[in-house]
Amino acid sequence: MSDRPRPPSPYDFLPAVPAFSLTSEDLTDGGSLPDAQVYERGNTSPHLAWSGAPEGTKSFAVTCYDPDAPTGGGFWHWIVYDIPASATELPTGAGTGDKDGLPDEAIHARNDYGTRDFGGAAPPPQDAPHRYFFVVHALDTDSLGVDADASANVVGFNLTAHTLGRAVLVSSFGF
Repeated sequence: MSDRPRPPSPYDFLPAVPAFSLTSEDLTDGGSLPDAQVYERGNTSPHLAWSGAPEGTKSFAVTCYDPDAPTGGGFWHWIVYDIPASATELPTGAGTGDKDGLPDEAIHARNDYGTRDFGGAAPPPQDAPHRYFFVVHALDTDSLGVDADASANVVGFNLTAHTLGRAVLVSSFGF
């Protein structure tokens, strides 16, 4: 096991925004990530349902980020944005590249695997378990205005600039 110090939550460094509710039929906040969300064991995006988004929400974005990846900058596993404000959940498997289960307007950005879909957990075997932050961002704009070819960090920068509220669910996984 790695004895690298565990970094803080990536959201500790962003402007504070109101929280709202995020639940899942597949994940437990503070629990272990199921095999279905592990890259080599299922590689399936989880069900996510949210409620209580702040007034003025015009769209949503969903991300999955691992701040514990040994990259110096974490690892983006999933980024989908321009989800209409009328949406309140994504079904299990909505993170496939064919967008089945996503609203037509939704855009998948490239994750750090280089693909436009959900990429499951795959921490190095010698590392301590990694944390996976599944986040729904309530946004103040109908469209983020970011090209699907933009890097995850460019999308993240724009998310931060437009986030009215944030719902977070964290699960962990290690080999």
